[in-house]
Amino acid sequence: MTPNGLLQIGLFILFLVVLAKPLGAYMARVYEGKPFGLDRVLGPVERLIYRMTGVRADEEMDWKVYAFCVLLFSLVGILFLYLLQRIQGALPLNPQSFGAVTPDSSWNTATSFVTNTNWQGYGGETTMSYLTQMLGLAVQNFVSAATGMAILAAFIRGLARRKASTIGNFWADLTRTTLYILLPLCVVVALILVSQGVVQTFSANRAVPLLEATVEADGNAVNQSQNWQVLALGPAASQIAIKHLGTNGGGFFNANAAHPYENPNPLTDFLLVLGLTVVPAALCYTFGKMVGDTRQGWAILAAMLIVLVGFQLFAYWAEAQGNPKIAELGVAGGNFEGKEVRFGIARSALFAVATTATSCGAVNSMHDSFTPLGGLVPLFLMQFSETILGGVGSGLYGMLVFVLVAVFIAGLMVGRTPEYLGKKIESYEMKMASLVVLIMPLVVLVLTAVAVVTEPGSKAIFNPGAHGFSEVLYAYSSQGNNNGSAFAGLGVNNPFYNTTGGIAMLFARFWLAIPTLGIAGSMAKKKLVPAGPGTLPTHTPLFVALLIGTVVLVGALTFFPALALGPIVEQLQMQEPSPPPPLPQAGEGSNAKTVQLGN
Repeated sequence: MTPNGLLQIGLFILFLVVLAKPLGAYMARVYEGKPFGLDRVLGPVERLIYRMTGVRADEEMDWKVYAFCVLLFSLVGILFLYLLQRIQGALPLNPQSFGAVTPDSSWNTATSFVTNTNWQGYGGETTMSYLTQMLGLAVQNFVSAATGMAILAAFIRGLARRKASTIGNFWADLTRTTLYILLPLCVVVALILVSQGVVQTFSANRAVPLLEATVEADGNAVNQSQNWQVLALGPAASQIAIKHLGTNGGGFFNANAAHPYENPNPLTDFLLVLGLTVVPAALCYTFGKMVGDTRQGWAILAAMLIVLVGFQLFAYWAEAQGNPKIAELGVAGGNFEGKEVRFGIARSALFAVATTATSCGAVNSMHDSFTPLGGLVPLFLMQFSETILGGVGSGLYGMLVFVLVAVFIAGLMVGRTPEYLGKKIESYEMKMASLVVLIMPLVVLVLTAVAVVTEPGSKAIFNPGAHGFSEVLYAYSSQGNNNGSAFAGLGVNNPFYNTTGGIAMLFARFWLAIPTLGIAGSMAKKKLVPAGPGTLPTHTPLFVALLIGTVVLVGALTFFPALALGPIVEQLQMQEPSPPPPLPQAGEGSNAKTVQLGN
């Protein structure tokens, strides 16, 4: 660990905190229907959308209608994106003449992008046409993120309102999120990316001659046709902007943010890391503004950042220690395997922690090449149920569910009915919260177990032992938490992993969102209860510590046995000293002597 690396992490946290308040206040005004500036410019566009779709934005919904609209909109998105991939070979904007995507891969990709997971079992520049990338994947990057933020807005209204039967209008929340929040931010970020060299073009891939002719190992020149390299191009910058701001993570190119055409230099790298964290962080302040007590939002953001910084430092330390097996050979230094030299260890660790904490999944290094403890960090962060910043919208409503659990536990300790924001938390809320907390681990652990004991799942594991198990656990933890990153080293683009992964992503998105809306509807109907001597303040350092403990303990108790079989045992194996080389036998080696036995 170096002062420069620690400074980069510190600057990231500083910028994140500074931007959280102004952006959070702006988003609160958007969701509360107050003037915010852009409504004067884009208001006619919003009203035109309502007229074209027949939406009455002033008609609010109860939680069941709101949930039905979420499911209907997502189902239509899955069907459209599946069909688009299956017929892309007959559609325009396909200069590489890519054919139809296979049925199982189309299913997995459709569920992946609609659920804001963006898990990719394919290479973008070798599979998807420009039309599919823009009309299918990029559009879902916007609307899947907006869906999560709309659910959060409805959940906050449920907490803020009293004796109400409605929690907002899904179509209005979806439109306003996309039009006033995500689109303006993406325009700014995309323009900065283009200025730094990120490609944005409809040109076909281009073949260019190599600067130096390649030769065979024996020194003979290779065939002249091999002295060319094909450069993948496309409208990348526009998709990369929303991939980060919407915590989507699906790269235009297969190498994702490690590709120089997606992420050319340290400036763009810093912008991308900030982009994937700033909206989730700012939503905490939005929450405080909408419930009328910004201290509540700051307390939740503090809990998130304490865990985030702790894991960033731990991952950086683990990677800076390097591989002891390599150190035995006399090679000193940190673990540079799988990392871009233009970013180094500190930025690779920072990116890995940020992308798995926010359920983004974009990568600028190969997580599979991290040390066992370094790789444990992004794996464990995903298993926190999208609570440490998490996806846009989904992360905060996931954390708020844990807030209710923490308040309930505190209430049991003092023998008082638990309350949050002046409303009693009763059996219905805890039943719904239990679904949110338990469904994800059930999906992840069951599918991991099925994959490692069945032939279709196990035959795709290319690394034996503990690391191979970690790869499977990482894959389902990623899909089961709508993250999308991968350890790789696992053959996932096949019917088994595409099908089961799609199921995991659907469960992770909607089996958590629907109970959350149920809690919102229940809380909206409650009346305020005056605070008493036994009321637990939920904006103090004590509550922040209780909330962190609840999240970490639930994650640790649920997943520690699986982690012990994967990265933990792999770390212990790596620490074992290598056996000494075998002694030369008689007749071997330059100094060996012939041994003659007796008569």
